[in-house]
Amino acid sequence: MITGGRTRRSGVGLLAVAALALSGLGLSGCGDRSSTSGKPAESIDFSILSAQGQASAGPLWQPLLDDLSKAVGAPVRPHFASTYAELVEDMKRGEVEAGWFSAQPAIDAIQDADGELIARTVSPDGLDNYRATLIVKAGSDITLDDVMACGRRYSFGLGDAQSTSGTLAPLTWLFNPRGIDPERCFSTVRSNNHERNAFEVASGVLDVATSNTVSAAALRAQNPTLAEQIQVIWQSPPIPEGGIIVRGDLDPASKEKIRSFFLTYGQGNGVEAERQRRVLAGLRYSRFNAADDDYLDPVREMMADQRLTTARTARDASGVAEAERELQRLRAKREVQP
Repeated sequence: MITGGRTRRSGVGLLAVAALALSGLGLSGCGDRSSTSGKPAESIDFSILSAQGQASAGPLWQPLLDDLSKAVGAPVRPHFASTYAELVEDMKRGEVEAGWFSAQPAIDAIQDADGELIARTVSPDGLDNYRATLIVKAGSDITLDDVMACGRRYSFGLGDAQSTSGTLAPLTWLFNPRGIDPERCFSTVRSNNHERNAFEVASGVLDVATSNTVSAAALRAQNPTLAEQIQVIWQSPPIPEGGIIVRGDLDPASKEKIRSFFLTYGQGNGVEAERQRRVLAGLRYSRFNAADDDYLDPVREMMADQRLTTARTARDASGVAEAERELQRLRAKREVQP
């Protein structure tokens, strides 16, 4: 039985939904924004891909967007949407000029919305990566072995279909290697954001759910009592953190102002730098580092691995061959990189 969030189909349905998300958005766009004219943008719409939702993320981002507005000399407005796919589509249509995206949607924005990665976030501990997790209610005595035994004993919460840590990473590193289809493994499967999954695990509505270390840190800061009700029973290898994407056709002057803003924000000494670091601390960042397209290759490998699993399940020989070629290309590229 599939309940809550988006309904998922039985059998290979989960893999098929994930594969559709991973294949990229095939929607057409027709944006007519000033960014396509080669002239400086009169305003910037900045998309924020928040697993926690607008109410939580909006106040944290607004001080940074106010500073960005001063740096580029144009109003900067926050832009939210209810799903990862919507934000990618909004950039493709020209409704946003820049934004923060987690890794997998960032790849979609680069591939399908002419996006360009200009910076990556760095945690307060100096890390530019994070980890996906599997969480249960503290004191439930549910172990990873119990979960992997399946038998439809537990209810399960996945993330958005395009969530790197909420869906892609658990499938790639936990379920697929064991040949486990979550739809067949659990009594129910729900798809929701990390904040909702954490709440439902803590309150006993869900037995098990996906989350990540960044969301856990946010929850400890915002609601430590709720955070104490959650126990991590699995975590993934490191995943590249999110980054700042700008439209490729944004005029060069505006693009450079945005790039320079993020790469220098919170750096240096003095009262203003200290204030900016406090803004970053509220977002749980220490700074932004320069980044290019190659930074996201580890996630591309995960996406190709997921497509390979889906193709094998569907006995799609051409799909298997295509995914294997992509994996080989990415792994060969990784081996020659310093």
